[in-house]
Amino acid sequence: MRAGFATAAAVLAVLATTDTARPDPPGSLPARAAVRLCRQADAAEPGERRRLWSQGLAIAEHAVARHPHDPVAHFAVFCNLGKRASADGIGPDALAAVPRLRKHIERALQLAPDWAEALAARGAFVAALPGILGGDTEEGERLIRRSLAIDPGNAAARRELARMLRKQGRDAEAAAALAPAGAQAAAGGAAQP
Repeated sequence: MRAGFATAAAVLAVLATTDTARPDPPGSLPARAAVRLCRQADAAEPGERRRLWSQGLAIAEHAVARHPHDPVAHFAVFCNLGKRASADGIGPDALAAVPRLRKHIERALQLAPDWAEALAARGAFVAALPGILGGDTEEGERLIRRSLAIDPGNAAARRELARMLRKQGRDAEAAAALAPAGAQAAAGGAAQP
């Protein structure tokens, strides 16, 4: 179980800030600021990251309280809390974060069901969690493929799909998922505008 949670947190850290060409859905200014802080932490010095994630989480939680129907606010909680939990390592706090992470990413997708970045992040998160914590590899793959159908240019989602497929011994599919044309085929169809 420890390795599964560590993998889930690491995957979340990558996919919660994917390099998508598609913009985030509309969101409040505080929510967008919280997502920016989560993304900025990736380039920050290690000692500065936790401060940025904590600041981003505080702003995101305030945004959710003020704007409960803001998908970006919920995603910002997911991003900042998930990356902070990943950095903290496995422990009671990190395990306690799993239900909160699930709640916020699911709410973000209820409010913005075709948000490719959130679909990819939820898919990677669900696939990497151990079964006892609600992990589901098939559902994770389905969500990432749906994300790629919406945004086939999302290289981080393609890499995550390939990683998942290689882990299952599906090497040919993994190689196809890494190629831009392969990503579209793996997503189940042609790219959408």
